Amino acid sequence: MLLAFNFDASVFAVEAKPKRLLIVGQSSDGHPPTTHEFMAGARVLAELLKSQPEIQTTVLNADEPWSNGPKLIDQMDGITMFVTQGAQWMQIDPPRYAALKRLAARGGAIVALHWSVGAKDAKYIHGQLDLLGGTRGGEQRKYQVLGAELKRAAPRHPILNGLRDFKVYDEFYYRLDLKPDIQPLFKANIDGNDETAAWAWTRPDGGRAFGFVCLHFHSNWQLPEYRRFVVQGVLWALKLSVPVNGVDVDIDSKMIELDGVLPPPAGPHVLK
Repeated sequence: MLLAFNFDASVFAVEAKPKRLLIVGQSSDGHPPTTHEFMAGARVLAELLKSQPEIQTTVLNADEPWSNGPKLIDQMDGITMFVTQGAQWMQIDPPRYAALKRLAARGGAIVALHWSVGAKDAKYIHGQLDLLGGTRGGEQRKYQVLGAELKRAAPRHPILNGLRDFKVYDEFYYRLDLKPDIQPLFKANIDGNDETAAWAWTRPDGGRAFGFVCLHFHSNWQLPEYRRFVVQGVLWALKLSVPVNGVDVDIDSKMIELDGVLPPPAGPHVLK
């Protein structure tokens, strides 16, 4: 005798858990107001990611001493750093660096924005290079505040979905130390050379890293291209899909205000 059973597939469906992303910022590092506004920038990114149900964000100030950091990192699927001298910040506390290496070993996402890339002291180069794929440090590190065109180096990469080349005024870090197998995403011509301004990297451990040297000026969060690029870099690093036409990154301008005031655009003349 044959018995027929009708199964409701939904009974057995297991809802995927959201990816847990830690976004760390820091207090002022002495730069002028409207620059290096890392905590404000971290909150903008978290607001943008609210439209992504696959991601659960935690925003924290990681000023020293950040004693509970290693425990928090161990609970996460990825970290986005918006801090001062990120290469040093990653390594100055051995338990913190060990936790970041554990995150990488389990295939976690590591994202670095602006001064999170590199440090003044060259001794931190290799430690960040191994986890992020790119960094800068020592006497060879270069930077300039200028207007430049960000040109796509890999137009078909998912992080660049819905994006074109565009002009921006920002502080660029260049002459970076880069792993040979990173994928440059945007390049800018500085002093006659095409310099990598952003990259994606699939580490040997299978995890992903994303670096972007810009975002010196908080006002650049007003650029939809910046918002889309950073959000899609985070999605890719977390191994989440990126819409073919790009992510919707509309945001209430009040979320970008500093003390109730929207900062004026940086170098508006280059955006004409």
